Amino acid sequence: MKYPIILENSADGWIVAHCPTFRGCVSQGETRAEALENIREAIELTLEVYTESGWEIPEPAEWTELVEVEL
Repeated sequence: MKYPIILENSADGWIVAHCPTFRGCVSQGETRAEALENIREAIELTLEVYTESGWEIPEPAEWTELVEVEL
């Protein structure tokens, strides 16, 4: 299953990755590739916890549109 990810640049130069499907599922990396690999691992661990706990695994968050805003 594919889960949407949000990548953000942090003030210290790292890249922070969030998975909005699972509240609090956050990781980071020094590079985009490392951040993506780390969030993939975080999602896999989250799914293990959901499965072991008998919790219903939510459907991936849906992204339908991006909005561009000019300042």
